[in-house]
Amino acid sequence: MKIKKGDTIKMLSGDDKGKTGKVVKAFPATNKIIVEKINTVKKHERARKEGQKGQTVEVAMPFDASKAVKTA
Repeated sequence: MKIKKGDTIKMLSGDDKGKTGKVVKAFPATNKIIVEKINTVKKHERARKEGQKGQTVEVAMPFDASKAVKTA
């Protein structure tokens, strides 16, 4: 896999086509990467302490590295 942590990539396909971002984490064994603010999903987080409210958090999910190309 040619894409590593810290690289700047550009999306080639999918809903986020054309967007650029920085690689946060890479998984070479499964050929997947996580990029900040690309392929985000809303997750519901429940309250942990009494009196605290639950909230909705956006989390970046991994996607196949073949859908991205490394930019300079």
